[in-house]
Amino acid sequence: MELTVKTLDGADAGSVTLADEIFGLEPRADILHRCVTWQLSRRQAGTHRTKGRSEINRTSKKMYKQKGTGNARHGAASAPQFRGGGRAFGPVVRSHAIDLPKKVRALALKHALSSKAKAAQLVVVDSASLADPKTQALKDRLAKLGWSSVLVVDGAQVEQNIALAARNLPYVDVLPIQGINVYDILRRDTLVLTKAAVDALEARFK
Repeated sequence: MELTVKTLDGADAGSVTLADEIFGLEPRADILHRCVTWQLSRRQAGTHRTKGRSEINRTSKKMYKQKGTGNARHGAASAPQFRGGGRAFGPVVRSHAIDLPKKVRALALKHALSSKAKAAQLVVVDSASLADPKTQALKDRLAKLGWSSVLVVDGAQVEQNIALAARNLPYVDVLPIQGINVYDILRRDTLVLTKAAVDALEARFK
């Protein structure tokens, strides 16, 4: 697959050939869904918790005698049906993480990259850098290029000026190549890869 390399000013800067085994697959929604579910489940804190009837700080004395009152039979007031009682089957502190094989995760990343390439939402730039860490300058450049929701993936090290300029823009994410993931690729409309990122991806999967 042949793509034109752009600059952040919108000019052409040559071309690059992308590997079909990474960027030319037919995207499968089921694999992408599995990977996104895996990512989001690992992100959940799982710190929710309620008190059961044995943990309520309340007397455990029987409310009234068993027989002769005409009322229903009850024991302690910490039972779940009473106001101030314990919670029946409430949430407990736990991990929500699920397992997903490494090969499926790698395949999902390839399918996410391929889905962007197929939808013509993949852009390769020669480098992602700015002269000054100015948010307005970056915002103007992105508006000129027509990128309102964009993920920029650089090489092993993100250039500091663009990282500082982008951190206050709500729909602009900047990641090093180590941080590329399926969820962030799919949640932004445009995927921008630097040439260093393309080289790193091809080295990783070959």
